[in-house]
Amino acid sequence: MSLKHRLQCLQWLKEIGYQTGTGIMVGTPGQTLTHLVEDLLFIEQFQPQMIGIGPFIPHHDTPFGTEPAGSVGMTLKLLSLFRLMHPSALIPSTTALATLSPDGREKGILAGANVVMPNLSPREQRENTPCMITSRLRCRSSRRFTSFGTTTGNNRLPDIDR
Repeated sequence: MSLKHRLQCLQWLKEIGYQTGTGIMVGTPGQTLTHLVEDLLFIEQFQPQMIGIGPFIPHHDTPFGTEPAGSVGMTLKLLSLFRLMHPSALIPSTTALATLSPDGREKGILAGANVVMPNLSPREQRENTPCMITSRLRCRSSRRFTSFGTTTGNNRLPDIDR
């Protein structure tokens, strides 16, 4: 399926009433600042309800396994720009940020994210992840967020109309 067709499908979903989301993986091999600007302009034009942004993390069993990880700093800068451009959007502080930086989720919240994505992977598959689930929607790391003045909840996602 071509990029043009995928973007058209996303537009159709939005037109028939679905809440839509899109985003950027920062630091993928071959990505340039021009690509990031093009992505930023597309997201500005599209006005999604959710904007996901996270750094690229290479996996050793892929063709990009030896490539460097994406920049946490650039990810946070772009996250901040999206928060300013889209004040009511749902913007997660991704697990990828926490993978590359021990306080990555907190940095994401401080940069403008307003959603924390818990890790619901089976325990045996998440031994090195920063968030261990203690109930369906809460994780121990939520205490880390309240330590700098934020609150957490297990509320439903808002119905966002633009």
